[in-house]
Amino acid sequence: MAFIEIERLERSIGGNNILKGIDISLEKGGFLVLVGPSGCGKSTLLNAIAGLQPPTAGDIRIDGASVLRLHPSKRDIAMVFQSYALYPNMTVSQNIGFPLEMSGVAKPQRTADIGAVAKTLQIEHLLDRRPGQLSGGQRQRVAMARALVRKPRLFLFDEPLSNLDAKLRVEVRAEIKRLHQKTGATIIYVTHDQIEAMTLATQIVVMKDGIIQQAGTPAQIYSQPANMFVADFMGSPPMNMLEGRVSDDGRNMQPSAAPETVLPLPEPLAPGRKIVLGIRPENILTSETDGLELPVEIVEPTGSDIFVWLRLGSALLTARLPASDDPKLDDVLRVGWEPSRAVVFDATTRQRIG
Repeated sequence: MAFIEIERLERSIGGNNILKGIDISLEKGGFLVLVGPSGCGKSTLLNAIAGLQPPTAGDIRIDGASVLRLHPSKRDIAMVFQSYALYPNMTVSQNIGFPLEMSGVAKPQRTADIGAVAKTLQIEHLLDRRPGQLSGGQRQRVAMARALVRKPRLFLFDEPLSNLDAKLRVEVRAEIKRLHQKTGATIIYVTHDQIEAMTLATQIVVMKDGIIQQAGTPAQIYSQPANMFVADFMGSPPMNMLEGRVSDDGRNMQPSAAPETVLPLPEPLAPGRKIVLGIRPENILTSETDGLELPVEIVEPTGSDIFVWLRLGSALLTARLPASDDPKLDDVLRVGWEPSRAVVFDATTRQRIG
């Protein structure tokens, strides 16, 4: 039996269905990331788990027991928000210890617990400061410490890094990863950032319009996307998508953007079938002997890598190449990819078929 079980969960507001039959299970100690575009229902789902927005239908069980009838304060859940929600008139130590004080924990024990969690998050030197004296990253660590000190059975994170600049996001993301590895906490984390999802999660749930599009490990979500939405959403730059039809021999595709071109398929398909061939930018490789000869239209250096947009008929393909390749605008590159690295979708249903 899973530690967290969400079964056929629905949430409607004014006739608008925000969550549509959500089913999720998570083992104890897992790190589940809910990811999807704004408005897909991921924060609503998190609030339903916390008890802040009761569902219209379905059930939520923690450690085998339904929590739907429990008040949020009785669910033994700690929540970390993007806004930090710290008390400005309290010191860092007082902010961290506040939930313990409200629970009647004796002061000596509070002091010991505050010290332990501050050490874990490397904020011992900040305990006497007030939130207004802290950076955004430090404030988020304090908010995490306040949640961690309670030792809850479940942590909920609602886009905790969205207010931080790029450098701080990387630092605090690493801190959250380290926290999970060190404590073995069970975490459900909401973000719209697919990089956060890939780097933090043991399990990812991709949502769109209140419906789960795919659930799986980061590797499964990235390499075996269930449909074109997941393939496009998870990846930066996104997966290249080429529409076309299966050739008469069933082993190749003729892309609509360049009908005279023949592209190999991972496995044989019915001739004439309309499909979409997906190729990740990093799977497009340069070759000296064979492959497609494609002109370079855009070059974007990123440091260790370089993104190159290549013209294939009326379509553009994005390739992620080593910076050492040093392609130039208007160069013609010979490129190809292993057919087994490509993904095939049905052009009508947009679901993966190979």
